[in-house]
Amino acid sequence: MITNTLRDLAIAAMEKSYSPYSTKKVGAVIELSNGSTFTGCNVENSSFGGTVCAERVAIWKAVSEMGPGIAVKTVVVATDASPPWVPCGICRQVINEFATKTCEIHLVNKVGDVKSFTHEQLLPHGFDRSALNR
Repeated sequence: MITNTLRDLAIAAMEKSYSPYSTKKVGAVIELSNGSTFTGCNVENSSFGGTVCAERVAIWKAVSEMGPGIAVKTVVVATDASPPWVPCGICRQVINEFATKTCEIHLVNKVGDVKSFTHEQLLPHGFDRSALNR
């Protein structure tokens, strides 16, 4: 279930977006299993390969501040789109690396639309470390 606090944090992060090329602002907040939250926004670059999505910024902030043992239990992604956008494939894979088994992903926008999924609904056959051990 999404809280108003998480929704508001994702929308606030969206407002910090650096998106002069696409003009599409995206914000995200992740909540870890220990209750900590980390926000991110999309940061574009004139060399488009240097662009990074909001979801990855939030996760990388969490890892850089708390270490590799983080467990993401909730992801909230905010866009101005209606319906709100889902995370891109790369972000789904990065979420997969750190998601708990019950990780929820909520998509929101300023007009109040909310779409909710489990992580496995959005990435049902994610690549993970178990594949590397085969």
